[in-house]
Amino acid sequence: MIDENGEQLGILPPFEALKIARERGLDLVEISPNAVPPVCRIQDYGKFLYERDKSERAARKKQKVITIKEVKLSVTVDEHDYQTKKNQAIRFLHEGDKVKASLRFRGRQMAHRELGYQIVNRLIQDIGEAGVVEFMPRMEGTTLHAILAPSRKVEAPKKPATPKSVASVAAGTEAPAQVEMAESPVE
Repeated sequence: MIDENGEQLGILPPFEALKIARERGLDLVEISPNAVPPVCRIQDYGKFLYERDKSERAARKKQKVITIKEVKLSVTVDEHDYQTKKNQAIRFLHEGDKVKASLRFRGRQMAHRELGYQIVNRLIQDIGEAGVVEFMPRMEGTTLHAILAPSRKVEAPKKPATPKSVASVAAGTEAPAQVEMAESPVE
């Protein structure tokens, strides 16, 4: 038996252990029932449950929920549409979400699956360091799937600061910033 301060009280019969716990106004909690003899502890069980729930809530608050966003492609995708889908996938990866690239074959397109694999593999190569391949492209029925996860190295893109150089202002390519000067009274 262990008391509320963590000190061992020794081996006691259950009746005496309950008596000591009640005298101190605490609960007798069985910690390890399979041990020989079973290990019990004197503690405030309500406080123990409250602190455990509080720590679980804090752990849940800190965890990030990763969602899977889907980018749908087709075998006959146009170049501009492909670029738009690629940029969406990169944006999703920068936001920390996984991306599922899916390509659906319709009708006679199933005879030319290699075209679908080329498009999905091209997407994977174009995404580059923004994501890592979690599942390589594979067929599931008439749909080709690949899943990409965000890479650890890449962060959200930052807009670079564009400082105005003195030379560009002097050359007239950049308009100088107007500065208002307040006249101070001369004393």
